[in-house]
Amino acid sequence: MESTAQNKNLFERFSNAATKFTGSSSAFVIALVTVILWAVTGPLFHYSETWQLVINTGTTIITFLMVFLIQKAQNKDGKAIQLKLNELIAAHERASNRMVDIEDLTEAELDQLHKFYVTLSSLAKQETDIHCSHSIDAAQEINEIKTKHSHKNN
Repeated sequence: MESTAQNKNLFERFSNAATKFTGSSSAFVIALVTVILWAVTGPLFHYSETWQLVINTGTTIITFLMVFLIQKAQNKDGKAIQLKLNELIAAHERASNRMVDIEDLTEAELDQLHKFYVTLSSLAKQETDIHCSHSIDAAQEINEIKTKHSHKNN
């Protein structure tokens, strides 16, 4: 059991390191130098099929592996962003907790929520005076509400 957790941790560390490296300037320079070296060696190998096969095979393998690495990084980033947004929703007393974990809703349910926010946006666009919804007074009032609420919870 401990070995499985250790292997997961090892894979997690490896994938994090690989993600950081492959997104770095060094990785780009290495890839660029590799392609330049391959191109320069073309005349030495008379632009043979084997010479072409080397770059095709290498780039195909790297692309194949990178797809999974990128997907893992995207999944992790997406989950972290969702958790941060859920925390913001949960922390704001006027925000609807129904919005927490909405990524699990069906497409039709998401479309229904989208229509609500489109309507809300349309109503906001009809408001010609930006000071009504974004005034200094409104900001101070919101801050006072939050301050009172945080003191009440402490």
